[in-house]
This record gives sequence, C-alpha cells and structure tokens, in this order.
Amino acid sequence: SSDPLSTSEYIHIPSLVHHGIEGKTLLLSVETHFPLDKAEIQGTWSHTSPSGARVTLVTFNEGSAIVDMMYRDRLIFREPNVSLIIKGLNPDDEGDYQLNLNIKFRNKTGLVFKEERTVHVTVDVPVSIPVIEKSPSYAVVEDKANVTWTCSVERGTRVAFLWLRDNIVLGHNGRYHFSLDNSTLFISPVKKEDKGIYQCVAINPVSYSRKSRAVELTVYYGPYNLEVNSGQGLRTGEVFTINPGELVFFECQADSNPPNSYVWISKSHNDTQVITEGPRLEVRSYRLAQAEEYLCRAFNNVTQKQDEAQFTLVVASLGTAVITVCSLFIIGCMLLFFIIFTCHPKRGLSNCFVCDMTTHVSTGHEDATEDFGIYEFVSIPGKMESTQASCRSLARLESVQDMHTTIYDVIRHVPEMQSHSLLK
Repeated sequence: SSDPLSTSEYIHIPSLVHHGIEGKTLLLSVETHFPLDKAEIQGTWSHTSPSGARVTLVTFNEGSAIVDMMYRDRLIFREPNVSLIIKGLNPDDEGDYQLNLNIKFRNKTGLVFKEERTVHVTVDVPVSIPVIEKSPSYAVVEDKANVTWTCSVERGTRVAFLWLRDNIVLGHNGRYHFSLDNSTLFISPVKKEDKGIYQCVAINPVSYSRKSRAVELTVYYGPYNLEVNSGQGLRTGEVFTINPGELVFFECQADSNPPNSYVWISKSHNDTQVITEGPRLEVRSYRLAQAEEYLCRAFNNVTQKQDEAQFTLVVASLGTAVITVCSLFIIGCMLLFFIIFTCHPKRGLSNCFVCDMTTHVSTGHEDATEDFGIYEFVSIPGKMESTQASCRSLARLESVQDMHTTIYDVIRHVPEMQSHSLLK
C-alpha cells in the first residue's frame, strides 16, 4: 500500500539469527516502516538466557531510554529506529532478544499498534591451543597394544578437530576409529607404520586453526627384512665365494625396534654350533676345509619375534670361479643353440641318405669319377636294407652303411682327381 500507516508490518529486522564473536560488537538492527514524526512509540528490549532467566535491558519511549544498570556500559540504544548495540560480547550474552514495541499514531486517536520480534544470538568463542594426550603414555608393542589419542580445548565453540601424523591428515581405515566430533582417535591394534609424530588441530568458523604440541608414538616392532651382506668376495644368491687365505667380515641387519640381538650359527653334518653373538661375523678362510653353511638369527627381546638368514661360504680362487661361471654360461648357450638347430623342422639334416634308389648293381670296377653327382639327403626311419643302399657312390665302401652314415663318411670316399678332369 502507498499509505505507510496501512501496512501490516511497521518494523522489520533483517536477520533473526546472529552469530557474534566473543569480545566483538554486535548490532541488532531494526528498520521502521512508518513515519517517526507522526507517531509516539514506547517499548522494551529484553534478554532470555538459555537457562530461561529473563532480564529487561532497555525501556524506552519517545525521546528517552532507560538502560539496566548491569548493562549500562555495554548497551547502546539507537533512536529513533530502536536498534540495539551490544559491546564486548561474552558467552553469557547468548540467548533470545525480544523487542516489544507500541506505536500510537497522532491522527488515529485511541489506536495502539503492537509489534513483537525475537532475535536469537549465539556467541562464538575463538579456539585456544588444543591439548593432546596419549594413553598409554609409554611405548607400545605392535599387534599387542591399542592406543587412544584425545584432543581438547579450554576455550572455543563449534570446534572441529583434525589428526595429523608426520604432518599428514589421518582418515578412517580398518584400524583408526574416531569419535563423533573427531576429538578422540582410537588405534587398534597398533602396527609398525603407526609410529611417528602426532598432532591435533582445532578450528571453528571465527578463528584460525590451532595446532597442539607434537607427541611421538613409539612402537616396538620387528625384526623385518633380515639380510646378510659382505663387502668382500663374490656373491651369487646365497653363496659367497672368497679367495684362499682371505679374512672376510659379514654384517647381519634387520629393521627392528629396539635393536635385535644376533647369533651366528655354523651348520655342518646336520650339526649346529653357535659361533659368536652380535651383528658382525669374522671368518678366516684358511680354516675352512670345504664349503660351510652359516646362519644369522635375529631376535627382538621385546616383541619376542625372530627371523634368520642362511648362506654358504666357499673358498676358491675368484678368477677360477669367474671363468667357471662364464664357461658354464657359454656351454649352456651352445646346448640351447644345438637343440634349437637340430629340432627345427625345416633345417634339420638327416642322419641317413639314399642314393637314386635304382636297381643298378655295383661291380666294384666302376670309374671313381662317376661317383660325382647330385645327392639327395632324406630322413627315413629305421635302417636301410643292403639292397636299397647299393649305388655307385658307395661301390668302394667295405660294407653298406646303415641309416646313421654321416655326410663326412660320404665325402671321404671320393677319390682325388686331377684339376684338369674338372674342366671336361
């Protein structure tokens, strides 16, 4: 309506919910939709706390306002639009603020218009530095213990929590369990990979994130990845070859916390003997009569777990050993080539041969020059009969060869010819 006096809403509050910040100023703004110079107003601002206690903060009428003595230094009543300013917010200021307003227009005798509005106020408190705690406080053994982490703040509202391990945010997995507000982290069971530096982070909408102090989680684990190494000799798999008379040192290492205890054991003729203790073994090769087997055993006294690695020590000239290894490699390659060549269906040569298979009968007096010609080699299982093997090229052979006659056998019976006969 164009007539402001006919509107059904004489006042308007832009926001009925306010999120204030502790220590800051909050304005409860009111807009009036009527001409103030044509009306007489009176009313109150009151506060109802979350517990239900109600206090009248300001009583006002046209031209004057009375502020409660308890709030005089913290409240500002704005005339003429009856807005209210709260200075230095604190958590006690949370609750509902009610505006009750009576409007009497001078040209409408006897009519009083009542307006009532309620504004809800929350006070957000910036978070303080979070405090982190671990239970148990001592180091734990993997696969046998659980750990509970808790994070808390002395001050702060609407706080959200995050957990970090070595500055990496932790999420849900099969062993990590979080409370509803993320303030508690429960790890069950603890594993080696859980060791590290833990921190919690607290944050809310009105403050920057705050980190707790760093707390280390120590986990007893292992042994893992046990291996024996030596900077001397030649190693092939689990076999170490050393020169005669050489002094050799072996190192046994494994990932473990606390450090493992190590035992070196000699194995000979199904008998074992403890040689020494500690991660280092010294062997003098001139004391070895033959190849010997050794074993390094690592034991973690806290986790009660152990692991072992076995190796063989051989005394031999490294030059001879290298030549032997290379020779075996070359022989293996030659055998492989021979197998492939002889088994190839197109390139395999027959171990037997057949002449022209005619009915010609050798008399033993033919001219040797007639032995020259084109021969065809074919593969025929079994032995050839003597009548089938007869041909002029074999006339001078003392006996008929069986199917295993070689190419060399044929060539060596060809008589030597004068060079001029090849030109005829």
